[in-house]
Amino acid sequence: MRTRLKGINTVKRTLADGTVATYYYHRATGFRLTGEPGSTAFMASIAEAETKSKNRHEGTLSGLIRDFDSTKQWRRLAESTKKEYRRVLTFWDGKYGTVPYAALEDKQFRRDVLKWHDEFSEEKPREADNRVTILARVLSWATKDGPLNRNVMDGFERAYDGDRSELIWLPEHVDAFMEKANEEMKLAIVLALHTGQRQGDLLKLAWSNYDGTHIKLRQGKTKRYVAVKCTKALKQTLDGLTRTSALIMTTKTGKAFKKRYFAELWEKTCTDAGITDLHFHDIRGTTVTMLFQAGCNLGEIVSVTGHSLRRAQEILDKYLARTSTMADNAIAKLENVLETDFAKRPAKREASNEAK
Repeated sequence: MRTRLKGINTVKRTLADGTVATYYYHRATGFRLTGEPGSTAFMASIAEAETKSKNRHEGTLSGLIRDFDSTKQWRRLAESTKKEYRRVLTFWDGKYGTVPYAALEDKQFRRDVLKWHDEFSEEKPREADNRVTILARVLSWATKDGPLNRNVMDGFERAYDGDRSELIWLPEHVDAFMEKANEEMKLAIVLALHTGQRQGDLLKLAWSNYDGTHIKLRQGKTKRYVAVKCTKALKQTLDGLTRTSALIMTTKTGKAFKKRYFAELWEKTCTDAGITDLHFHDIRGTTVTMLFQAGCNLGEIVSVTGHSLRRAQEILDKYLARTSTMADNAIAKLENVLETDFAKRPAKREASNEAK
Protein backbone atom coordinates (compact mmCIF):
# COMPACT_ATOMS: atom_id res chain seq x y z
CA MET A 1 0.00 0.00 0.00
CA ARG A 2 1.56 3.29 -1.12
CA THR A 3 1.34 6.33 1.15
CA ARG A 4 0.09 9.62 -0.22
CA LEU A 5 2.88 11.68 -1.74
CA LYS A 6 3.17 15.19 -0.35
CA GLY A 7 2.73 17.90 -2.97
CA ILE A 8 1.97 15.34 -5.67
CA ASN A 9 -1.36 14.64 -7.35
CA THR A 10 -1.97 11.06 -8.41
CA VAL A 11 -4.31 10.50 -11.35
CA LYS A 12 -5.44 7.12 -12.69
CA ARG A 13 -6.69 6.68 -16.26
CA THR A 14 -8.20 3.68 -18.00
CA LEU A 15 -6.53 3.26 -21.39
CA ALA A 16 -8.14 2.06 -24.62
CA ASP A 17 -6.88 -1.50 -24.07
CA GLY A 18 -8.51 -1.61 -20.64
CA THR A 19 -5.33 -1.25 -18.58
CA VAL A 20 -5.11 1.36 -15.84
CA ALA A 21 -2.24 3.86 -16.00
CA THR A 22 -1.09 6.04 -13.10
CA TYR A 23 0.20 9.56 -13.71
CA TYR A 24 1.83 11.91 -11.22
CA TYR A 25 1.64 15.70 -11.27
CA HIS A 26 3.44 18.36 -9.27
CA ARG A 27 0.56 20.00 -7.40
CA ALA A 28 1.86 23.57 -7.35
CA THR A 29 2.69 23.78 -11.06
CA GLY A 30 0.64 21.03 -12.69
CA PHE A 31 3.87 19.70 -14.20
CA ARG A 32 3.65 16.02 -15.13
CA LEU A 33 6.31 13.92 -13.42
CA THR A 34 8.16 11.08 -15.09
CA GLY A 35 9.35 7.78 -13.67
CA GLU A 36 8.09 5.78 -10.73
CA PRO A 37 7.94 7.26 -7.19
CA GLY A 38 11.29 6.84 -5.50
CA SER A 39 13.25 6.46 -8.74
CA THR A 40 16.06 8.78 -9.81
CA ALA A 41 14.00 9.97 -12.79
CA PHE A 42 11.05 10.77 -10.53
CA MET A 43 13.17 12.79 -8.06
CA ALA A 44 14.80 14.69 -10.93
CA SER A 45 11.36 15.45 -12.32
CA ILE A 46 10.25 16.86 -8.96
CA ALA A 47 13.38 19.04 -8.78
CA GLU A 48 12.64 20.41 -12.24
CA ALA A 49 9.06 21.20 -11.25
CA GLU A 50 10.23 22.95 -8.05
CA THR A 51 12.61 25.08 -10.09
CA LYS A 52 9.81 26.05 -12.44
CA SER A 53 7.59 26.91 -9.48
CA LYS A 54 10.27 29.11 -7.93
CA ASN A 55 10.94 30.89 -11.20
CA ARG A 56 7.22 31.42 -11.75
CA HIS A 57 6.82 33.27 -8.44
CA GLU A 58 10.16 35.07 -8.47
CA GLY A 59 9.87 38.84 -8.28
CA THR A 60 6.26 38.82 -7.03
CA LEU A 61 4.35 38.93 -3.74
CA SER A 62 3.90 35.15 -4.03
CA GLY A 63 7.66 34.81 -4.09
CA LEU A 64 8.06 37.04 -1.04
CA ILE A 65 5.53 34.99 0.90
CA ARG A 66 7.36 31.77 0.06
CA ASP A 67 10.73 33.31 0.96
CA PHE A 68 9.37 34.60 4.28
CA ASP A 69 8.36 31.02 5.11
CA SER A 70 12.06 30.09 5.37
CA THR A 71 13.27 33.00 7.53
CA LYS A 72 14.24 33.06 11.20
CA GLN A 73 11.35 35.47 11.79
CA TRP A 74 9.00 32.73 10.64
CA ARG A 75 10.70 30.02 12.69
CA ARG A 76 10.37 32.10 15.85
CA LEU A 77 6.59 32.22 15.55
CA ALA A 78 4.45 29.91 17.69
CA GLU A 79 2.74 27.08 15.78
CA SER A 80 -0.67 28.66 16.35
CA THR A 81 0.65 31.95 14.94
CA LYS A 82 2.12 30.19 11.92
CA LYS A 83 -1.25 28.61 11.23
CA GLU A 84 -2.92 32.02 11.34
CA TYR A 85 -0.24 33.55 9.10
CA ARG A 86 -0.74 30.77 6.54
CA ARG A 87 -4.48 31.43 6.47
CA VAL A 88 -4.08 35.16 5.96
CA LEU A 89 -1.17 34.95 3.52
CA THR A 90 -3.13 32.48 1.39
CA PHE A 91 -5.77 35.22 1.09
CA TRP A 92 -3.21 37.87 0.02
CA ASP A 93 -1.50 35.42 -2.33
CA GLY A 94 -4.79 34.83 -4.09
CA LYS A 95 -5.57 38.55 -4.28
CA TYR A 96 -2.18 40.11 -5.10
CA GLY A 97 0.17 37.15 -5.60
CA THR A 98 1.22 38.16 -9.12
CA VAL A 99 2.02 41.78 -8.19
CA PRO A 100 5.72 42.48 -8.97
CA TYR A 101 8.20 44.13 -6.62
CA ALA A 102 7.98 47.53 -8.32
CA ALA A 103 4.22 47.66 -7.81
CA LEU A 104 4.55 46.54 -4.17
CA GLU A 105 6.65 49.67 -3.58
CA ASP A 106 4.14 51.94 -5.30
CA LYS A 107 1.71 54.08 -3.34
CA GLN A 108 -1.11 52.78 -5.54
CA PHE A 109 -0.68 49.34 -3.96
CA ARG A 110 -1.17 50.90 -0.53
CA ARG A 111 -4.30 52.66 -1.76
CA ASP A 112 -5.70 49.40 -3.13
CA VAL A 113 -5.08 47.52 0.11
CA LEU A 114 -6.51 50.34 2.24
CA LYS A 115 -9.60 50.51 0.02
CA TRP A 116 -10.17 46.81 0.67
CA HIS A 117 -9.50 47.41 4.39
CA ASP A 118 -12.02 50.27 4.57
CA GLU A 119 -14.74 48.17 2.97
CA PHE A 120 -14.08 44.92 4.84
CA SER A 121 -13.67 46.63 8.23
CA GLU A 122 -17.28 47.86 8.14
CA GLU A 123 -18.39 44.40 9.21
CA LYS A 124 -15.19 42.82 10.54
CA PRO A 125 -12.75 45.47 11.80
CA ARG A 126 -10.57 43.07 13.80
CA GLU A 127 -10.17 40.65 10.91
CA ALA A 128 -9.45 43.51 8.49
CA ASP A 129 -6.73 44.84 10.80
CA ASN A 130 -5.32 41.35 11.30
CA ARG A 131 -4.95 40.66 7.58
CA VAL A 132 -3.27 43.98 6.78
CA THR A 133 -0.97 43.66 9.82
CA ILE A 134 0.31 40.28 8.64
CA LEU A 135 0.81 41.57 5.08
CA ALA A 136 2.71 44.56 6.49
CA ARG A 137 4.88 42.17 8.52
CA VAL A 138 5.99 40.34 5.38
CA LEU A 139 6.64 43.62 3.55
CA SER A 140 8.59 44.91 6.54
CA TRP A 141 10.85 41.86 6.44
CA ALA A 142 11.24 42.24 2.66
CA THR A 143 12.25 45.89 3.15
CA LYS A 144 14.73 45.26 5.93
CA ASP A 145 16.29 41.98 4.81
CA GLY A 146 14.79 41.28 1.39
CA PRO A 147 14.50 42.81 -2.08
CA LEU A 148 12.11 45.74 -1.42
CA ASN A 149 13.26 49.32 -0.91
CA ARG A 150 10.28 50.42 1.18
CA ASN A 151 7.22 49.11 2.97
CA VAL A 152 4.25 51.13 1.74
CA MET A 153 1.96 49.51 4.34
CA ASP A 154 3.93 50.86 7.25
CA GLY A 155 1.79 52.83 9.70
CA PHE A 156 -1.69 52.04 8.36
CA GLU A 157 -4.60 53.22 10.52
CA ARG A 158 -6.42 50.43 12.32
CA ALA A 159 -10.18 50.16 12.34
CA TYR A 160 -10.51 48.27 15.62
CA ASP A 161 -9.62 49.62 19.03
CA GLY A 162 -8.28 46.49 20.65
CA ASP A 163 -6.82 48.06 23.80
CA ARG A 164 -8.32 46.16 26.73
CA SER A 165 -5.74 47.37 29.27
CA GLU A 166 -8.37 48.81 31.58
CA LEU A 167 -10.67 45.78 31.42
CA ILE A 168 -9.91 43.55 34.39
CA TRP A 169 -11.79 41.00 36.45
CA LEU A 170 -12.82 42.48 39.79
CA PRO A 171 -13.70 40.37 42.86
CA GLU A 172 -17.43 40.64 42.13
CA HIS A 173 -16.87 39.21 38.64
CA VAL A 174 -14.90 36.28 40.02
CA ASP A 175 -17.53 35.61 42.69
CA ALA A 176 -20.29 35.58 40.06
CA PHE A 177 -18.26 33.29 37.80
CA MET A 178 -17.45 30.86 40.62
CA GLU A 179 -21.10 30.62 41.59
CA LYS A 180 -22.04 29.32 38.13
CA ALA A 181 -18.87 27.42 37.21
CA ASN A 182 -18.40 23.67 37.20
CA GLU A 183 -15.27 22.22 38.77
CA GLU A 184 -13.27 22.38 35.53
CA MET A 185 -14.01 26.08 35.02
CA LYS A 186 -13.27 26.83 38.70
CA LEU A 187 -9.85 25.28 38.31
CA ALA A 188 -9.31 27.27 35.11
CA ILE A 189 -9.97 30.65 36.71
CA VAL A 190 -7.92 29.80 39.81
CA LEU A 191 -4.93 28.87 37.63
CA ALA A 192 -5.38 31.96 35.48
CA LEU A 193 -5.63 34.37 38.41
CA HIS A 194 -2.76 32.89 40.39
CA THR A 195 -0.32 32.50 37.48
CA GLY A 196 -1.26 35.22 34.95
CA GLN A 197 -0.61 32.83 32.03
CA ARG A 198 -2.33 32.65 28.66
CA GLN A 199 -5.17 30.26 28.00
CA GLY A 200 -3.15 28.26 25.47
CA ASP A 201 -0.31 27.69 27.94
CA LEU A 202 -2.68 26.69 30.74
CA LEU A 203 -4.48 24.17 28.52
CA LYS A 204 -1.10 22.52 27.84
CA LEU A 205 0.12 22.77 31.44
CA ALA A 206 1.32 19.37 32.63
CA TRP A 207 1.87 17.99 36.10
CA SER A 208 5.54 17.85 35.20
CA ASN A 209 5.46 21.66 35.15
CA TYR A 210 4.53 21.66 38.87
CA ASP A 211 7.20 20.70 41.39
CA GLY A 212 5.16 21.25 44.54
CA THR A 213 6.15 24.89 45.01
CA HIS A 214 6.47 26.40 41.54
CA ILE A 215 4.85 26.19 38.14
CA LYS A 216 7.59 26.38 35.52
CA LEU A 217 6.95 26.66 31.79
CA ARG A 218 8.12 28.17 28.53
CA GLN A 219 5.37 30.35 27.08
CA GLY A 220 4.15 29.26 23.68
CA LYS A 221 3.75 32.74 22.22
CA THR A 222 6.84 34.57 23.46
CA LYS A 223 9.08 31.55 24.24
CA ARG A 224 9.84 33.22 27.58
CA TYR A 225 10.66 30.90 30.48
CA VAL A 226 8.72 31.73 33.65
CA ALA A 227 8.75 30.19 37.10
CA VAL A 228 5.69 31.14 39.15
CA LYS A 229 5.78 30.44 42.88
CA CYS A 230 2.43 29.03 43.93
CA THR A 231 0.37 30.89 46.48
CA LYS A 232 -0.90 28.82 49.41
CA ALA A 233 -4.34 28.82 47.81
CA LEU A 234 -3.06 27.58 44.46
CA LYS A 235 -0.82 24.95 46.07
CA GLN A 236 -3.74 23.69 48.14
CA THR A 237 -5.88 23.50 45.01
CA LEU A 238 -3.27 21.58 43.00
CA ASP A 239 -2.30 19.24 45.83
CA GLY A 240 -5.96 18.39 46.36
CA LEU A 241 -6.57 17.31 42.77
CA THR A 242 -6.68 13.70 41.62
CA ARG A 243 -4.19 13.22 38.80
CA THR A 244 -6.15 11.47 36.04
CA SER A 245 -4.02 12.75 33.17
CA ALA A 246 -0.58 14.10 32.35
CA LEU A 247 -2.30 17.49 32.04
CA ILE A 248 -3.52 19.55 34.98
CA MET A 249 -6.63 20.92 33.26
CA THR A 250 -8.85 18.25 31.72
CA THR A 251 -12.48 17.62 30.85
CA LYS A 252 -14.75 15.65 33.18
CA THR A 253 -13.60 12.48 31.45
CA GLY A 254 -9.92 13.25 31.97
CA LYS A 255 -9.18 14.22 28.38
CA ALA A 256 -7.31 17.25 27.11
CA PHE A 257 -9.49 20.26 26.35
CA LYS A 258 -9.99 21.16 22.72
CA LYS A 259 -9.60 24.92 22.36
CA ARG A 260 -13.12 25.37 20.96
CA TYR A 261 -14.77 23.20 23.63
CA PHE A 262 -13.01 25.09 26.41
CA ALA A 263 -14.09 28.42 24.88
CA GLU A 264 -17.70 27.22 24.72
CA LEU A 265 -17.72 26.18 28.40
CA TRP A 266 -16.04 29.44 29.46
CA GLU A 267 -18.46 31.57 27.46
CA LYS A 268 -21.48 29.68 28.81
CA THR A 269 -20.28 30.19 32.40
CA CYS A 270 -19.75 33.90 31.78
CA THR A 271 -23.22 34.22 30.24
CA ASP A 272 -24.81 32.38 33.18
CA ALA A 273 -22.93 34.69 35.54
CA GLY A 274 -24.05 37.83 33.70
CA ILE A 275 -20.49 38.68 32.57
CA THR A 276 -20.65 40.12 29.06
CA ASP A 277 -17.67 42.44 28.59
CA LEU A 278 -14.74 40.42 29.92
CA HIS A 279 -12.59 37.77 28.22
CA PHE A 280 -10.35 35.04 29.57
CA HIS A 281 -7.32 37.00 28.35
CA ASP A 282 -8.34 39.97 30.53
CA ILE A 283 -7.40 37.90 33.59
CA ARG A 284 -3.74 38.49 32.74
CA GLY A 285 -4.30 42.20 33.25
CA THR A 286 -6.06 41.40 36.52
CA THR A 287 -3.02 39.47 37.74
CA VAL A 288 -0.77 42.40 36.83
CA THR A 289 -2.88 44.77 38.92
CA MET A 290 -3.07 42.34 41.84
CA LEU A 291 0.69 41.91 41.87
CA PHE A 292 1.03 45.70 41.81
CA GLN A 293 -1.38 45.99 44.73
CA ALA A 294 0.73 43.42 46.56
CA GLY A 295 3.71 45.77 46.27
CA CYS A 296 5.53 44.14 43.33
CA ASN A 297 7.60 46.31 41.00
CA LEU A 298 7.44 46.02 37.20
CA GLY A 299 10.38 43.65 36.99
CA GLU A 300 8.80 41.28 39.49
CA ILE A 301 5.44 41.46 37.73
CA VAL A 302 6.73 40.59 34.26
CA SER A 303 8.87 37.76 35.67
CA VAL A 304 5.57 36.10 36.63
CA THR A 305 3.26 36.97 33.75
CA GLY A 306 5.78 37.16 30.90
CA HIS A 307 4.52 40.56 29.71
CA SER A 308 6.97 43.06 28.31
CA LEU A 309 7.82 45.92 30.66
CA ARG A 310 6.07 48.35 28.32
CA ARG A 311 2.85 46.29 28.17
CA ALA A 312 2.72 45.85 31.94
CA GLN A 313 3.21 49.60 32.38
CA GLU A 314 0.39 50.30 29.88
CA ILE A 315 -1.98 48.08 31.88
CA LEU A 316 -1.08 49.81 35.13
CA ASP A 317 -1.35 53.27 33.57
CA LYS A 318 -4.90 52.53 32.41
CA TYR A 319 -5.80 50.91 35.72
CA LEU A 320 -4.42 53.73 37.85
CA ALA A 321 -6.06 56.35 35.63
CA ARG A 322 -9.43 54.71 36.20
CA THR A 323 -9.29 54.27 39.94
CA SER A 324 -6.89 54.98 42.78
CA THR A 325 -8.03 52.02 44.87
CA MET A 326 -9.11 48.53 43.91
CA ALA A 327 -11.29 46.87 46.50
CA ASP A 328 -8.59 47.17 49.15
CA ASN A 329 -10.72 45.19 51.59
CA ALA A 330 -10.73 42.25 49.16
CA ILE A 331 -7.32 42.44 47.47
CA ALA A 332 -4.39 43.49 49.61
CA LYS A 333 -1.80 40.92 48.73
CA LEU A 334 -1.64 38.23 46.09
CA GLU A 335 -1.64 35.66 48.88
CA ASN A 336 -5.17 36.79 49.74
CA VAL A 337 -6.17 37.39 46.17
CA LEU A 338 -9.84 36.62 46.65
CA GLU A 339 -11.74 36.62 49.91
CA THR A 340 -13.95 33.73 48.86
CA ASP A 341 -14.07 30.13 49.99
CA PHE A 342 -12.72 28.79 46.71
CA ALA A 343 -9.30 30.32 47.32
CA LYS A 344 -9.00 28.44 50.61
CA ARG A 345 -9.93 24.97 49.43
CA PRO A 346 -9.13 22.71 46.49
CA ALA A 347 -10.96 23.61 43.30
CA LYS A 348 -12.26 20.03 43.06
CA ARG A 349 -14.22 18.84 46.05
CA GLU A 350 -14.76 15.25 47.01
CA ALA A 351 -17.91 13.71 45.64
CA SER A 352 -19.04 13.05 49.18
CA ASN A 353 -18.94 16.76 49.94
CA GLU A 354 -20.96 17.50 46.78
CA ALA A 355 -23.64 15.15 48.00
CA LYS A 356 -24.08 17.00 51.26
